[in-house]
Amino acid sequence: MAGKVDIAQFLEEKTGHKFNDPARLERALTHSSARQKAGTNYERLEFLGDRVLGLVVAEMLFAAFPNADEGELSVRLNALVNAETCAAVADEIGLHVVIRTGADIKVLMTDKRLLNVRADVIEALIATIYLEGGLDAVRPFIQRYWEPRSRVTGAGRRDAKTELQEWAHQQGGVQPAYAVKERTGPDHDPQFTVEVKVSGFAAAVGTGRSKRLAEQNAAAEILYREGVWKRPEEGTQ
Repeated sequence: MAGKVDIAQFLEEKTGHKFNDPARLERALTHSSARQKAGTNYERLEFLGDRVLGLVVAEMLFAAFPNADEGELSVRLNALVNAETCAAVADEIGLHVVIRTGADIKVLMTDKRLLNVRADVIEALIATIYLEGGLDAVRPFIQRYWEPRSRVTGAGRRDAKTELQEWAHQQGGVQPAYAVKERTGPDHDPQFTVEVKVSGFAAAVGTGRSKRLAEQNAAAEILYREGVWKRPEEGTQ
């Protein structure tokens, strides 16, 4: 990928969108570690793209699951817009080869520790498409990569906190206890770490962009560990 034209062609093939603003596209692919001038990295675009992704996925789920209540739709939405799913889409596209970073982290771009960078860039790319063509332009791209993921095994199972509460009650009438252990990141993009305890069992930790999502992920960890749920790679429940 020697130049901008090659990068644009690569992304046009992967997204189905023809980019018409090379400077904005370059900004969407640029991490702050590349030491560019202020305002030339993807952070502002990522902020917008996160909201656009949430809207389009919510719209998609609302149409696809007409009998689902708000709680189920929220769980499905959170699973589809979290950093893990966004990074998985970035990896499917092969986005790591065009992300611009400082040399010190470039070699680690596919490392799990930089999952959030790949997730942020996919959201910045979404914002770039949206700014050029609106929802009509970005919707096909999101549906192409997120719609199949909305149908994976386990995507429609019950709310993890509800499931854990019922399971914990069966273990002796105990109630799960949640506690926020850490909050990091800027105000517009926080990351919460939550611990959940069930008396008589080891605690579990979950992270997420909201306290609610972190609690859901922590609850799911206990359900997976205790065999109440099977992880997606293990098949159905």
